[in-house]
Amino acid sequence: MAAVKVAILGFGTVGQGIYHIINEKREQFKETLGVDIEIAKILVRDVTKPRSNAPQDLITDNFEDILAIPDLQVVFEAIVGEEPAFKYSALAIENGCNVITANKVMFSKHGLALQEKAKQYGVQVGYEATTAGGVPVIKTMQNILRVNDVHHIQGILNGTSNYILTQMRSEGLAFDDVLKDAQSLGYAEADPYNDISGQDAFRKLMILSALAFGKQPRWEDVDVIGITEITSEQVDKASAKGLRYRHVADVQLGENGELIAKVGPELVGPEHPLYSIEGVNNAVALDTNYIGTLTLVGPGAGMFPTASVMVEDYADMLAKQTAPVTI
Repeated sequence: MAAVKVAILGFGTVGQGIYHIINEKREQFKETLGVDIEIAKILVRDVTKPRSNAPQDLITDNFEDILAIPDLQVVFEAIVGEEPAFKYSALAIENGCNVITANKVMFSKHGLALQEKAKQYGVQVGYEATTAGGVPVIKTMQNILRVNDVHHIQGILNGTSNYILTQMRSEGLAFDDVLKDAQSLGYAEADPYNDISGQDAFRKLMILSALAFGKQPRWEDVDVIGITEITSEQVDKASAKGLRYRHVADVQLGENGELIAKVGPELVGPEHPLYSIEGVNNAVALDTNYIGTLTLVGPGAGMFPTASVMVEDYADMLAKQTAPVTI
């Protein structure tokens, strides 16, 4: 049985989830994929921090230790922020490693360049976890785009903002009160700026745009509006009319082939594909030429939804490598 060595970059919530899933499913992977996946190293910033959930001999703060692993086949990149995530991902590709990332900040800016580099070095880049967490948007779009054209994407791409708008309507609470509730439940960070300002949804929209259209709109041309100015009174008035506020990320092809994108609150009615999406769920509605409108819904974040789709990305890579050739 083939042994597969992998490394994890970053050991926060997502990195720990990857470690847990790979170890828990190791025997199953032997049976279904015919490989024994071994976590060879875990890159962290502080090696002195106590970690009861991983052996100390796997921990390193030196990326050179990662590149020095013999026959390293894949790097799971779960670092926060653009750098050093991009640098490490590029170096791993140049070292002949597949890269799987959950880093929307890095990938929204550098994704197309990393995929081009991966083609040059004969490896693959998996990025399902960058967008909509546990919702298989990327794989679904990749399959659809083999035959269909996608001409319009609308999404609820941030579970925190959707939870806040849902609770404001269903419980009649003010924005600030729901935000505190979301923070206490772990749905929102101590600094929730990226979620409630729309920046998180914007980054994810740029990733979807690059996949669907092979390009992104000029970032400075995209209006990005958050949900902080929505009041309880506005929500109540909308509900009385049968409407709901949704924080919608939207990109579409214009008549002249230009990309038009925006992120912001919208009032939607029951006929809208995002009307029924509640709580921390994410959703993406794809308008296509043959299928029509297809809407994907599911949990948008968290340790196991995000980590599981990263491991699924690698399982797909392995399956493709071992698939029989038909003539």
